Amino acid sequence: MKIGASIMRFLKDWTLPVAIVIGTLCYLPFGFMPALDESGRVLGRVIDVVFPVTLFLTLFVTFCKVDFHQMRFHRWHFGVLLAQVLLVAANIGLIFWLPEQKLLWEAVLTCIIGPSAVAAPVVVGKLGGNISTMTTYTLLSSFASSLMIPAVFPILEPTADVAFLSAFLIILEKMLLLLMLPLLLGWLVQHYAARVARWIASIPDLNFYLWAVSLAITTGVTVKNIVHSEATLALLLWIALASLLLCWVQFLVGHVVGTRFGELVNSRQALFQKNTGLSIWVAYMYLNPVSSIGAGCYVLWQNIINSLEFWQYRKKGDG
Repeated sequence: MKIGASIMRFLKDWTLPVAIVIGTLCYLPFGFMPALDESGRVLGRVIDVVFPVTLFLTLFVTFCKVDFHQMRFHRWHFGVLLAQVLLVAANIGLIFWLPEQKLLWEAVLTCIIGPSAVAAPVVVGKLGGNISTMTTYTLLSSFASSLMIPAVFPILEPTADVAFLSAFLIILEKMLLLLMLPLLLGWLVQHYAARVARWIASIPDLNFYLWAVSLAITTGVTVKNIVHSEATLALLLWIALASLLLCWVQFLVGHVVGTRFGELVNSRQALFQKNTGLSIWVAYMYLNPVSSIGAGCYVLWQNIINSLEFWQYRKKGDG
């Protein structure tokens, strides 16, 4: 019994690394055993359905807990947004200063210019932050990235087919549909089925475990992209290292902004936790596909850091 309890405790405490390991191990047999190719294609079609449903449910459960009266702009929102813009500008400067390393810095850029992760409110809630104000920032960040991406990418890749208005609308549509539908449903349930909303909110960490399922799927797709990448091993290692360093840089910059405005948890997560799925998509669409590896590595690093945050938060609570 003690062993079983210890295993359950470990799984609960380190859910995100466990999800990463599961996602990796589930993909590897399909990646290296040709006999499983057909099964892999069938499973891929299943995942294409399961993943958006899981993500939708994660957000819906989270938004059932949101206090919609608190969903307004705060000063820390614009502090974090300004920090993101400055980091994007610095990265563009590096691309032009070191053109021989353009692929590396484009991979880094995808991890900066992307919007805040739609799952950021889940993590913020788990760390004792304000889900409502984080949700507001996620919407603001989606709009800002929709402006920045079509404005910046044609400068870096003049041959890319990036019409500003069409790219802006496509990216904004992808983001707002993903966010607004569960947000609207959460509002409707809160106002017209309050007992259901309270029941959903009462289930401990439901949105967190749903998100862990999404993370396992994302990890499998990320490993697949890395394995089948045309990049050299040296470039892959440099991108992995650069994305790790960037993860900490954005975390620390968010910490500084949060200290200034008294919103430590929210500001850190807002700046460093990225919607890597969108970043990977825009890299494939508008940049060299190799640059998408940056966001692929970033999703692994950011969730390891999230796990360390959870561990530190639990340790502080136990103390």
